[in-house]
Amino acid sequence: MQGKGVIKFFAILLAVVCLYQLSFTWVAQKVESDAKAYAKGNLEKEKAYLDSMSTQPVYPLLKHNYQYVKQRELALGLDLKGGMNVTMQISLDELVRKISNNNPDVTFNQALANADKLQADAKTSQKDFIALFVSEYEKLNPTGKLAAIFSTKDNQDHLKFNASNSEVESYLKDLANTAVKQSFTVLNTRIDQFGVTQPNIQLEASSNRILVELPGVKDPERVRKLLSGSAKLEFYQTFDNTEAIQYLINIDNLLAAKNKTAKADTGKAGAATAATAKTDTAAKAGSLLSKVQKNAAKDTSAAALASKTQQAALHPLYAVLQLNINQGPNGSQPAQGPVVGYSPLQDTARVNAYLHSADVQSVIPRNMKFLWEVKPVKTAKDKIFALYAIKLTGADNGPVLAGDVITDARADNDQRGNPEVVMIMNSVGAQKWRTVTAEAAAGVNKKAIAIVLDDNVYSAPNVQNEITGGVSSITGNFTLDDTKDLANVLKAGRLPAPAHIVSESVVGPSLGKEAISDSITSCILGLVVVLVFMVAYYNRAGTVAVVAVIINIFFLMGVLTSLGAVLTVPGIAGIVLTLGIAVDANVLVYERVREEMALGKSLRLSITDGFKHALSSILDSQISTFLTGLILFIFGSGPIQGFATTLMIGIITSLFCSLLISRVIFEWMLDKGWDIKFSNPWSSHTFKNANFAFVKNRFKFYIFSGVFITAGLISIFTRGFSYGVDFEGGRNYIIKFPDQTVTVEDIHKTIDAAGTIDRGTEVKTMGADKISITTNYLFSENTTVADAKVRKTLVEVLNTSPKTHIADSDILGQSKVSATIAEELKTSAVYTVLFAIFVISAYILIRFRKWQFSLGAMVATAHDALLVLSFFSLFRGLLPFSLDIDQAFIAAILTVIGYSINDTVVVFDRIREYLDLHHAKTDNPEEVINQAINSTLSRTIITALTVVFVLIVLFIFGGDVIKGFSFALLIGVIFGTYSSICVATPVIVDFGKKDLR
Repeated sequence: MQGKGVIKFFAILLAVVCLYQLSFTWVAQKVESDAKAYAKGNLEKEKAYLDSMSTQPVYPLLKHNYQYVKQRELALGLDLKGGMNVTMQISLDELVRKISNNNPDVTFNQALANADKLQADAKTSQKDFIALFVSEYEKLNPTGKLAAIFSTKDNQDHLKFNASNSEVESYLKDLANTAVKQSFTVLNTRIDQFGVTQPNIQLEASSNRILVELPGVKDPERVRKLLSGSAKLEFYQTFDNTEAIQYLINIDNLLAAKNKTAKADTGKAGAATAATAKTDTAAKAGSLLSKVQKNAAKDTSAAALASKTQQAALHPLYAVLQLNINQGPNGSQPAQGPVVGYSPLQDTARVNAYLHSADVQSVIPRNMKFLWEVKPVKTAKDKIFALYAIKLTGADNGPVLAGDVITDARADNDQRGNPEVVMIMNSVGAQKWRTVTAEAAAGVNKKAIAIVLDDNVYSAPNVQNEITGGVSSITGNFTLDDTKDLANVLKAGRLPAPAHIVSESVVGPSLGKEAISDSITSCILGLVVVLVFMVAYYNRAGTVAVVAVIINIFFLMGVLTSLGAVLTVPGIAGIVLTLGIAVDANVLVYERVREEMALGKSLRLSITDGFKHALSSILDSQISTFLTGLILFIFGSGPIQGFATTLMIGIITSLFCSLLISRVIFEWMLDKGWDIKFSNPWSSHTFKNANFAFVKNRFKFYIFSGVFITAGLISIFTRGFSYGVDFEGGRNYIIKFPDQTVTVEDIHKTIDAAGTIDRGTEVKTMGADKISITTNYLFSENTTVADAKVRKTLVEVLNTSPKTHIADSDILGQSKVSATIAEELKTSAVYTVLFAIFVISAYILIRFRKWQFSLGAMVATAHDALLVLSFFSLFRGLLPFSLDIDQAFIAAILTVIGYSINDTVVVFDRIREYLDLHHAKTDNPEEVINQAINSTLSRTIITALTVVFVLIVLFIFGGDVIKGFSFALLIGVIFGTYSSICVATPVIVDFGKKDLR
């Protein structure tokens, strides 16, 4: 084998990288385990412990701190960690009203109302709101000109009074896109306030939606309030650091005095300290702070740590806030500018607590407040944030200017080509801005004006000159992305497009722990089943496959961690499925090796030819499955993307391990003179000389499939499906009942007897002790008040019977989705499946150069999808577990398609090989094809059995969360194996008799 040294080098290099990436997860878990042991159940103490470790080196070898390690550990999704998933819808109707200056025109407002209703309608939910509005306006007023409504004083530079309706539509769409991006920026900033370690926020620009995942969040109401609030853009004057630092000195002295003084004398000591603090100087504070910091940096011993604690008691504020001080020839001096200090992320909460305490507020002037910069200062490991001194003005102590005076803002380049932001104000704003900038530019030391959004400083540029005309240029150490973000922020006042929650999902932590436990159990058992089967069937060669699979799992987890992928329950299902298909390449190689050995070749030559002749089938089958995963990743969302990610990475690592690592191991064993056996006595003749009449009996297979699919279609159109909450819409609750004997019938009787929420209520079992209840009671009311009312009503209804009695805390998880989302999910799912079938069929056509092969693959994949759908409709309500059609089911369907194609391609590859060997006109193509099918029957059945074993384990031990998912896969794999032999191949025979000859 050539290139063994290169393969070994890359294998070792990849192993080192994966080990390094996974080490962050192990270290983070060790620190969190120590925190739990220290806190002994006290969540506040546990959080305080972790905060204290944020900047401490916890990775001894590389001296990384906990914050650095935590950011690089393997991320867990909501279903494993618990938390909240929110979908925000940008309110474009409110935006359009604002752009028109709330025009009272009756036709205009009626068109807006009609467009709003149409977008809420499931059938038109995917259409663009602006296009719907323009269409409705033209229906109501065919000769009406929208420019008369939107060409206001603020818009006249961009929209002329005689503009056509299409030009107005284009202008409104541009503003809508900007508003959506600006909302995305605002929400991104707000999410940082939750302290979530690994939040996930995605913009769906095509649907004006923002998807937010917050793992670990335990206060849903706070999330709703913070995410739903309108953006507030303001401009503030600032204090110079030389003016503000005296007050920080006073605050530190006050806090130090409180630490020293007994509780009874705290008030007296605080007053005395405030009085004496005024005699201190800024230079003295700088000198003292420098001394404290130098001492802290020198020592890391236990004595030094004790010294740090002592210094923190003497100077509480300095311990968490580094004052903005420069070292000069005359000693330490306060730096100029509005920044008064810097703090690491983990210390900002402590600083806020100090600054907002009642005692400290008495020391600070009424017109002064402190705000943090929105982005951290760029450093290697720690996130350091700047603190600004903001000046309040007017009788109400507010900003000097509100953001609604801005008419436009754009990212641009100055005369030197450096990035800048151009800001344009209306006449009212321009007049006020002239006064403000003139005051800031007066004197030698220019003052800064802070641009503040939601109490976060986005920029605080110094004013060089008085600005007239309302056009300002903001420059600084900006990147292109920085200018785009700042331009979007400046438009927040001009484009107030509120974001409303249209769907949310809350996962209780206990449910997450169960999912983790079930998933780990299924992974381990699935791995054991696959490995035992391979050794039992392929003898010593099976142990090579075992080693390759174990290495594959190690590489897969390492790559997932390095890419920052989020691991979900369907993602773990993808890993388990990867265990099954990982051996597919080994099986293909081993079966070819056995065929070569049967021809009398030596062991070494048989292994070489086995790898060589199996390569085409392996690549075709794995590439087709990879395409399925790629389509899933592109068109799917949430759990589907998690599944697709693990599937694609698993395929790549499987190919590397099966084709290269296994080959290196075999070469090493041959060099050692080991006797390598590829079968045990009982498995050596399995399927040997098989001669089943698959082609001859194809019409029987047609009838069987036709009858089953026909029955399924009748059931689909009459009985329909049981849709999950993400497809049907409504509110779903997962409840753990104290009475373990409660049944679905008991709950139905209780709900029916109450008569309050019986409309559309669906009850299903979720394992031995959990029940899923879905209701569309008050479903049309998409408010937090309605959410609380439905939950409260459900608890009250269930408590009317002693057997179904629950407490509010027994509700482990809840989810909500609007009808708009549900309809889009259905449509997207259908298109995704159809697109997957089309792409894979195109690939088959390119690889096999005969349209009959592509048609056979298309028919087989459609056949498998229809059979699974038919099964879920026919047996709905008859099996003791849920057969819901939801996002996970779509992932299962696409996986079935990928597996079916995988299997079909291997059979097609053998058929092509046999047809190439039989060119004589006397050879009957039907017999040749039948021989090809029988020759690859061993591989087809063994691979199918391997996957089926894994899926059975996943179905039994994988938990209730993915039971329906794993069942769909199980049925699909069985039907997929059947279709590759009994459906796809007969199609080739019946449509290509002349061509095949």
